[in-house]
Amino acid sequence: MRKTYFVILLLCTFFMNCSNSNEDDSNVTPQDQTSDDNDINDDSSNDDNSDDDSNDDSTVDLSVYRKIYAASDIYVEGDYVVIEVDGLPDHGSPYYQDTEWSSRYEAYNSNDFHLNPNRIASFDRVVKLPLHPQEATNHQPTSLGTMGIAVNGVSFYNQYAGPNNQPLTDEIYSFDQYNGHPQKTGEYHYHLEPTYLTSQDTIGTEGLLGFLLDGFPVYGPRENGTAVSNDDLDDYHGHSHATEDYPDGTYHYHVTAEDPYINGNGYYGTPGTSTN
Repeated sequence: MRKTYFVILLLCTFFMNCSNSNEDDSNVTPQDQTSDDNDINDDSSNDDNSDDDSNDDSTVDLSVYRKIYAASDIYVEGDYVVIEVDGLPDHGSPYYQDTEWSSRYEAYNSNDFHLNPNRIASFDRVVKLPLHPQEATNHQPTSLGTMGIAVNGVSFYNQYAGPNNQPLTDEIYSFDQYNGHPQKTGEYHYHLEPTYLTSQDTIGTEGLLGFLLDGFPVYGPRENGTAVSNDDLDDYHGHSHATEDYPDGTYHYHVTAEDPYINGNGYYGTPGTSTN
């Protein structure tokens, strides 16, 4: 009888220990769940931080800048879109004579044309345009040299032939059949309407021709089937409304047949930079 009682006592002790062990396991489970939740929160926090860089190539629409078909590279750097070109015109010119690109030589036999002594050269040009151009508080004048870039990678120059606002009166006779010519360093450029571009079916006289350094676009000499005159434009040679490339509207420049041709009294916005 004593043996039987002892066995029963052992069995009771065993079952009590098993019950306590299960309760201990259940106390561990919430701690494990809390740890998992913290891991999830940490991952979410990291994802939020990764979204802070809103101006990388993956989040900025560069489609309008990719119309600069001559660019060797287009990318975002901070608050700027960077465009790299070599500056060589993609059309013929008498200024390709005696260069390594002589196969692009194209004679121009206008009676008024005078070939200047300069010849076309290539450059590693880096242009930085503001990603979000706005009207400047203080408008800066354009300087001699590159004030913008055409979609074929050629530079836009202002309406002056030299310092002290020298007019293009004589220099204009050295412009080739596409209204361009090189300066002493060999940089080919346009002071006037780039007629090679406006003659292309894909661009035409109403299409996007390029950008000035302030990031605002330059359009052709016609709009809605009508020639644009200086009277249609402001002091900076532009105006604001929707275009095919900017359906929500933007300020933009126009080339015109009369001085100042591309830009008037300086940049509408704050210019970026152009370096070789």
